[in-house]
Amino acid sequence: MKPQTIVTLDLEGVLVPEIWIAFAEKTGIPELRRTTRDEPDYDVLMKGRLKILDEHELKLPDIQQVIGTLSPLEGAKAFLDELRSITQVIILSDTFAEFAQPLMRQLAWPTIFCHQLDIADDGRIVDYKLRQPNQKQKSVAAFKALNYRVIAAGDSFNDTTMLGEADEGFFFHAPESIQAQFPHFRAFETYSDLLSAIRSSL
Repeated sequence: MKPQTIVTLDLEGVLVPEIWIAFAEKTGIPELRRTTRDEPDYDVLMKGRLKILDEHELKLPDIQQVIGTLSPLEGAKAFLDELRSITQVIILSDTFAEFAQPLMRQLAWPTIFCHQLDIADDGRIVDYKLRQPNQKQKSVAAFKALNYRVIAAGDSFNDTTMLGEADEGFFFHAPESIQAQFPHFRAFETYSDLLSAIRSSL
């Protein structure tokens, strides 16, 4: 009997805009534009972000206010609805629960595995708490251990171990520089093409 399939998707850049880029544009702080597309070491990236927030006295409510203005990428909701009608879908993201909720509401509450922030009483982001290091790859490995077949899609350096662990891994909206470093992952630019690739892999 063929194993059941789970599709795992990255969130930012795949279904919704990059939250930190939107916040950088709102605040006029270009250093906050750096994402996992630019920095492969997530700890370096996040520590740098928290340092910048402290320097500018920016707190969680400031970020949440910007997130409240964001919408899913054009076509993302329809793509996710169609995908969830044919297979199980779990979002594996290195964002934080405190950021994700407004966007999950707009996507009709898909399941998401992500991290948490350590917030002081005054709203300052003190630290961040990873669910576990490399949670995307480890989540896929756990699903496979439960006898699921896994198809994964993402766009950044921090997705490549997830794509490599999956039975089938795809890039979606990935920069050409990242695609060039991982040419063995097929890359797609439209939801219709990604959906077709997933369908053919089920």
